[in-house]
Amino acid sequence: MIDDGPPLLTIGQLARRTGLTVRTIRYWSDEGVLHPVTRSDGGYRLYDAESVARLELIRTLRELGLGLDAVRKVLAGEADIAAVAAAHVAALDAQIRALRLNRMVLSTVAKRNSTAEEMAFMNKLARLSAAERKHIIDDFMEQTFGGIDAADPEIRNRLVVMVPDLPDDPTAEQVDAWVELAELMQDPDFRAHMRKMVEFNAADRGPDVKPGSSLWFMSRLVQLAGEARERGVAPESDEAGEVLGGLLGDADLPMVLERLEAAANEDVARFRDLVSRVRGVETLPRHEAEFAWVLAALRFRTAS
Repeated sequence: MIDDGPPLLTIGQLARRTGLTVRTIRYWSDEGVLHPVTRSDGGYRLYDAESVARLELIRTLRELGLGLDAVRKVLAGEADIAAVAAAHVAALDAQIRALRLNRMVLSTVAKRNSTAEEMAFMNKLARLSAAERKHIIDDFMEQTFGGIDAADPEIRNRLVVMVPDLPDDPTAEQVDAWVELAELMQDPDFRAHMRKMVEFNAADRGPDVKPGSSLWFMSRLVQLAGEARERGVAPESDEAGEVLGGLLGDADLPMVLERLEAAANEDVARFRDLVSRVRGVETLPRHEAEFAWVLAALRFRTAS
């Protein structure tokens, strides 16, 4: 017999009241997170109103993704729910980052129409640890500047600061850009090209050359070329020669042309774009039209 008192519920009645299935309630009961109040004469589990409230809490915790072991500890008072929630937030954050990486890799594979080998490589790059990413950057810097003590320190410092690591919570676009940037920094041809640019710069260094002179020169060159283009000055004209002469003086034009062609390289421009995307800042202007004007003017004069 069941003693008189608050009405007790069978597992079927409990299921109808909560909207859960009998199978789910029985499973949670078997796992020790929902204990029956008593059993009927026939051995059936019986529950009370408190069981309904407990079941609602179990459902909430499970819907939030907590495992049954964590739920059991919370219900038993062995773990503080706030601490469990904080730990679960950290776990969810890790899962979200992993899902973002998965989405980025698959999106990039679809966009590039990549092979299975390329997909595996991209996936590996995307999942590199902070230490592994730093190694790629440090190795790139060593290959670019190593042993060239005469290189302009301002350019080196700017490049060191400019080459970024991924932020702690990157967007899909930042991860996508980092993967391509890492590929580029490990490309032997690109490293050789960057090395050549640094060697060009080092050759111009001397005791009377101020740090940052190369940066000033490029900025001034872009400005003068832009002004000439706005005035409609043709690269082959005498006025274009005067513009170049005012900046270059009696410099060796074929040498200047070779160095500017290296600086105007598409991979170098792509490198700058990717760096900006990883840093989450606006992409710097390429000044393609200005460089094209200067190169055309120099080619005309070196060919004649």
